Amino acid sequence: MAAAVAVIGALDADVLVLTGVDYDHGHAALAALQDRLAAAGHPYPHRFALPPNTGVATGFDVDGDGRSRGARDAQGWGRFAGAGGMAVLSRLPVDAAGAVDHSAFLWADLPRTLSPDPPELRAVQRLSTTGHWQVPLRLAEGRVLTLLVWAATPPVFDGPGDRNGRRNHDEAAFWQHLIDGELRLPPPAAPFVLIGEAQLDPVDSNGRPAALRALLSHPALSDPAPRGMAARSDAGQGGDPATDTVLYDFGGLRASYVLPSADLRVGGAGVLWPDAGNPLAATLATASRHRPVWVDLFTLSGPDAPRSPAASP
Repeated sequence: MAAAVAVIGALDADVLVLTGVDYDHGHAALAALQDRLAAAGHPYPHRFALPPNTGVATGFDVDGDGRSRGARDAQGWGRFAGAGGMAVLSRLPVDAAGAVDHSAFLWADLPRTLSPDPPELRAVQRLSTTGHWQVPLRLAEGRVLTLLVWAATPPVFDGPGDRNGRRNHDEAAFWQHLIDGELRLPPPAAPFVLIGEAQLDPVDSNGRPAALRALLSHPALSDPAPRGMAARSDAGQGGDPATDTVLYDFGGLRASYVLPSADLRVGGAGVLWPDAGNPLAATLATASRHRPVWVDLFTLSGPDAPRSPAASP
């Protein structure tokens, strides 16, 4: 936890989305992190977390190993309910009562779903590996900034049926359908920020990037990443975060995203990835395999304007 506290302090974002955080019903772990941050001079007085789909039993033998209670048989991969969830820490008030949890949305109900599951599993299998949330943040003068939060399954570790790759695609596609009003759900009102871990690079990852690419070019969203993605080497292995003009956050790949709605002005964006000689580099490596992605928003003026909504897997 000490490494995470140091990284969060160096990032100095007003709003944090954390992934890979185990959920407990009393939020004891998240409260402990808040206490450590406050003691280090980085207070985040507001927190938000919902139970994830990870580790929640489906009752089916999803992976075909003859058992129905394994980690791969859950709604989202997990050895126990709540493993590897998501959380929001914020200096801005969170409107928890106004939050919308789409995590129970069935994969089969997504338009043009890529689900390969049999009918009996389709009847219970949720789309979200971890969750899809709409979390409103209260700003000055009654204004609201909504976070659209998710953490998808890696599009690997399955088999020739590519179930994880299909699901990863559809977890990104959910947001496009929601924003376009193609679901039986109200689309999010601007301004909003789509933020989380797609587990997929739009160019180099092993996966199905069509839905992610559609989000990156969606007219309702802006992508603050620098240009130059086509110049990368195969599989991202040659990426150099010190020189390349791409927002890498995991090796030579871009896996986490902060995509503001098009009505917001982006003042800057980047990845907290110091040079190898910087002492913070070792701390970052201890805290996570990924690097935090940050975006500065300046359109929302006033004392409550968020400086850096950040995704920190």
